[in-house]
Amino acid sequence: MKIIRYIDSQGHIGYASQQSDGTALEIEGNLFGDFQVTDRRADVSKLLAPIQPVAIVCIGLNYRFHAEETKAAIPQHPVVFMKLPNAIQHPGEPILLPTHLKSDKVDYECELAVVIGKAAKNVSRENAIAHVLGYTCANDVSARDWQKSGGGGQWCRGKTFDTFCPLGPVLVTADEIPNPNNLRLKTILNSQTMQDWNTNDMIFDVPALIEFLSGSTTLMPGTVILTGTPHGVGMARNPPVWLRDGDTVTIEIEQIGRLTNPVKDEPS
Repeated sequence: MKIIRYIDSQGHIGYASQQSDGTALEIEGNLFGDFQVTDRRADVSKLLAPIQPVAIVCIGLNYRFHAEETKAAIPQHPVVFMKLPNAIQHPGEPILLPTHLKSDKVDYECELAVVIGKAAKNVSRENAIAHVLGYTCANDVSARDWQKSGGGGQWCRGKTFDTFCPLGPVLVTADEIPNPNNLRLKTILNSQTMQDWNTNDMIFDVPALIEFLSGSTTLMPGTVILTGTPHGVGMARNPPVWLRDGDTVTIEIEQIGRLTNPVKDEPS
């Protein structure tokens, strides 16, 4: 099932099941419990990010070729950092380049996002996928100057500016993607393909990430896990490629769809 989150013409937020003809049917109930698809057509006025996360847990250096292009050692354990919920951005809405804490080195990163559907603690890799509600596209937008030299040795400052985590356009339930580690993913910047790889290059696959992140730690329903990006990021190009006002970025993942956001300067 492809699930959307939306605002209707009366300003109410709801969930719906996207149909093959482009229409959507309203969902009743708790997305993280019992829910059902009705026969009522959803009044979709605006498409939202498919989830409002309770937490955003991110993985760095999780593709072998990406580690090589950044000349980083292959990590022994997943490299973990966080984004705040304010970083979420909706499909079609702008990625804002920071102008107050100014950055001239904002980068794109296509990523598969995993949405936890039921509480997970000390989960084995064999049972990990049973805790997944579904998958969506993510852009782990990164201000490399703040990430590398302005964050006091931590990545979070450069990763969690407002709008730095676009999600969408749909949440595809886990039953439709039995193997999340065999999906082609791309970044397209102004019609030029910048990243084009496969999730089978992950150093730590999705079950391994859930096993590690749930160790002595409860991953609550609604937790979003960003699973890392493949090679081709702007920072590693010669010369580097940074996002600029007027750009358009599309993240495309096989079986999920295309997440497109324009790029604009943050209003002063």
